Amino acid sequence: MPFSIALAGKGGTGKTTVAGLLIKYLTSKGKSPVLAVDADSNANLNEVLGLTVSDTLGHAREDMKKGQVPQGMTKDVFISMRMEEAIAEADGYDLVVMGQPEGSGCYCAANTLLTNFLEKLTDNYPWIVMDNEAGMEHISRLTTKNVDVLLIVADTSRRGLQAAVRIDQLARELNIGVTKSYLIINQARDGVPDAAMAIIKDAGLELAGTIPEDDAVYEYDMKGEPTVRIPEDNPAVRAAFDIFDRIIA
Repeated sequence: MPFSIALAGKGGTGKTTVAGLLIKYLTSKGKSPVLAVDADSNANLNEVLGLTVSDTLGHAREDMKKGQVPQGMTKDVFISMRMEEAIAEADGYDLVVMGQPEGSGCYCAANTLLTNFLEKLTDNYPWIVMDNEAGMEHISRLTTKNVDVLLIVADTSRRGLQAAVRIDQLARELNIGVTKSYLIINQARDGVPDAAMAIIKDAGLELAGTIPEDDAVYEYDMKGEPTVRIPEDNPAVRAAFDIFDRIIA
């Protein structure tokens, strides 16, 4: 069984950047191959990783639903072919993008096929990193199921922390098979303020660590350069790696 890590958090907290750093960490430690799954409808994990995505599973689902399966080809073969085409390969990891959510009409058959093929695909990877939508939508739809570690990314703002608390609570209430849940404070300027720590402790969240605000991360992002290419001696990257060292056996 693969070791799966899912990321969640309020938009703007740097969740996707942390996902990219996690993939960078795993591959640098020889923990590969990794299957990176971008389950955010606003997909941009490929930009963090510096990969070009030509197709998504959402497109395949739409095409099948609209009856655009070539004549003489079964739906199973069609979905399998499109899934293989949607995988972007890199050194030590592969990326698959889920794409936009369903439109109108029934997608039951298409979703069932995709789920079955995704299960077969994940069996080929010892490590899975899933970058989910901002907020809690992915959890309420049970997209994030049976994960070994749920990393909830927040900043030190009250709204960011409240979103993190709600995500953790919902994951517990839905009983979706999260083995361990951690909070990561990202973009921290001067550590974690006392008021923020009070919210964290009151909610019973386990703080895995903090990642400092760093100009290099901002500059790479503004220039459109993959943030995974930031050197490992960068303070933000070092802090992220230290966190991953503690939570990943």
